[in-house]
Amino acid sequence: MEERGQRRRVNCWWLAGVLLLCFEERVLAQLRYSVPEEAQVGSAVGNVAKDLGLDTSTLTDRRFRIVSGPNHALFQLNQNTGVLYVGEIMDREEICDGTKVCLINLKIVVESPLEIHYVGVEITDVNDHAPTFPENEQRLEIAEHTPPGTRFQIHAARDPDVGTQSVRVYKLKQNEFFDTDVRDSEGDKIPFLVLRKPLDREQKAEHDLILTAMDGGSPSKSGSLNITITVLDANDNRPVFSKDTYTVSLDENAPIGTLVIQLNATDLDEGLNSQIEYTFGKTQKKKVHDTFELDSLTGEIRVKGKVDFEDTEIYKLDLQASDKGQLPWTAESRVVIKIKDVNDNKPEIEVTSLSNVVPEDSKPGTVISLISVTDRDSGVNGKVICKILDNVPFDLTPSIEENMYSLVTKGRLDRETVSHYDITIRATDGGDPPLSSEKSLRVQVSDVNDNRPVFSQNPFELYLVENNAPGTSIFSVTAADTDLNENAAITYHIVRRDALQGDMISYLNVNSENGQISALKSFDFETLKTFHFHVVASDSGTPSLSSNVTVNVFILDQNDNAPVILYPVSSNGSAEGVEEIPRNVNAGHLVTKVRAYDADIGYNGWLLFSLQEVTDHSLFGLDRYTGQIRTLRSFTETDEAEHKLIILVKDNGNVSLSATATVIVKLVEPKEAFAASDVKSSTKADEDNNVTFYLMITLGSVSALFLISIIVLISMQCSKSSPDYTSKYLQETNYDGTLCHSIQYRSGDKRYMLVGPRMSIGSTIVPGSHANTLMLPDRRRTSEEVRA
Repeated sequence: MEERGQRRRVNCWWLAGVLLLCFEERVLAQLRYSVPEEAQVGSAVGNVAKDLGLDTSTLTDRRFRIVSGPNHALFQLNQNTGVLYVGEIMDREEICDGTKVCLINLKIVVESPLEIHYVGVEITDVNDHAPTFPENEQRLEIAEHTPPGTRFQIHAARDPDVGTQSVRVYKLKQNEFFDTDVRDSEGDKIPFLVLRKPLDREQKAEHDLILTAMDGGSPSKSGSLNITITVLDANDNRPVFSKDTYTVSLDENAPIGTLVIQLNATDLDEGLNSQIEYTFGKTQKKKVHDTFELDSLTGEIRVKGKVDFEDTEIYKLDLQASDKGQLPWTAESRVVIKIKDVNDNKPEIEVTSLSNVVPEDSKPGTVISLISVTDRDSGVNGKVICKILDNVPFDLTPSIEENMYSLVTKGRLDRETVSHYDITIRATDGGDPPLSSEKSLRVQVSDVNDNRPVFSQNPFELYLVENNAPGTSIFSVTAADTDLNENAAITYHIVRRDALQGDMISYLNVNSENGQISALKSFDFETLKTFHFHVVASDSGTPSLSSNVTVNVFILDQNDNAPVILYPVSSNGSAEGVEEIPRNVNAGHLVTKVRAYDADIGYNGWLLFSLQEVTDHSLFGLDRYTGQIRTLRSFTETDEAEHKLIILVKDNGNVSLSATATVIVKLVEPKEAFAASDVKSSTKADEDNNVTFYLMITLGSVSALFLISIIVLISMQCSKSSPDYTSKYLQETNYDGTLCHSIQYRSGDKRYMLVGPRMSIGSTIVPGSHANTLMLPDRRRTSEEVRA
């Protein structure tokens, strides 16, 4: 934008000069003065007449004056002495707000003959503003557990002055908890409050600080900000019970709602962090929850169900008191409730386990446990019937002896479906009303090796950027085995019997324990674009079970080739050339064309041209896409006869690579240009032949790589093990650009394209491909896809 503005001003000045020459008028060089802002009216800026060499006695007759324009009223001219002086008080921040250099341009005219002189007056800054904060006070809330080193951004001060007169330093009132840190951001200094020492609300709940901002003037000016920091409470105190163990007595069959005991716990924190909530322990038996209830707010324990001495003589309740902090603290206590006996009895169940572990391949009828039931009552009330409550593959088989049972399997077990069974057995006596009791036991199902490892997907697709570091991990395959222990311990190895891919596979290694695949060599996209290999996962069971997976590797291009200059090239091989053109050529004349190519593809091979250095920006222009150098205007007698242009050629990779070419343009008279044209034409022909030769070599190399890729991909198609994976190369497609080629391949319902240097319209970048892989929507029907 600035270059176009400058070029437009140069063209306007050149046109104005031509018009003034036509009217026999003169335009002289520009003068420049400086004056500080806030200067008094009448202060002298400079003697313009003296500096221009004008006769002061003729200034009035020649109408020596300032031509009206922007800010012309700021200055006045004395027609008697030729002195330029301040016309009114100037505020630099008001005239040139946000500008580093405040320059007022004046146009001074004298007549007879007419002369136009340009005078620039720079208004320099003085330290007339003090730093100010947007607010007088800032409040921050910081939790007391905030770690030291934490930063908090605070309001930045603003100073309208510029340079050293602006904000330079922030100072914080001395304290033991906080310090300041300043970060420079595009010329502004942003202050941060840094915590040096942990805060403790219980010791000090509020901190008052003063931050002072100072500018770099002499004398320095300053402004201050009051900072109030409120320390938020952190939950750093746990509740405390009045006793570790409470012991109480309770009559059997006590009425529901009877108060057993009221717990009491306290917390030193405040707010939610001090509010206590009472709960039963997580491991508390169901019997306790059935018999007693706990008020979570008051800590009262009351009778909820029936209390039976014959069932339980003593209750041990594990209780917890938790506060309501964001990360709650918990305290534990125990309540021991001793039951006073009355006359009633329930059946009692006794389990004698032969083994609490049963293999998953056990046959139906396998005995797991022996069940014995007793009831201290007699007669019908002592007759007990047992049954299993849950729907489990187990059954109770009566024994010859009364009230004896065997727990046996009645169906097929599968550990991968259910790893254990919680079996509840209920014993009910024959009383009226009958009394009953329950017993629970857990049976673990042990593992046998009946499942083979399974990969998360098949095949895997690996997109690997070229120039990978040898020996580092490039991919990881993972298989899962639903068995346990050694039956699920998986080892990995690569199948190396593939003759077609044998050379590539020899450079791969897999970690047998975790499936991490590493490459022992660095791959080059320009040499190899795709290959595949097979990984086998085996468990450690007896006998061992295994499965395999195919890994298809696609090498992605990286910007590892710098542009090469094809023209101009000098006899010693450097990118230099000399071009002679007639002085009388018009604007738009083609001077020469810089040619270059890049061995990479995609954005990495897309070349852009730019002028890095040129003696006169108004004479020559460079097309950034074609490298053509053309004249921007006609040459004049005052233009130099030789111009040096340095052209920068760079690609569009993430880390751009570049090369430079130097073109010397010599201006000759038309006759000399015609005389030299014959000699240059012969030289040009030789250079074109060299360029053609290089292009033929490059295109031949690209074509050979393309054919090799087609052959490799056809071989992959023939050796695929998965019917769901489809990958094929399509026809070569040429796109407009410098030495462009493309390769397409298919993966499932997507097509992928490696193309360079320009992308086709409507294509998208594949994530993780470093802007080298394009994905195009597949517009063909699924039935038309070629499957392996």
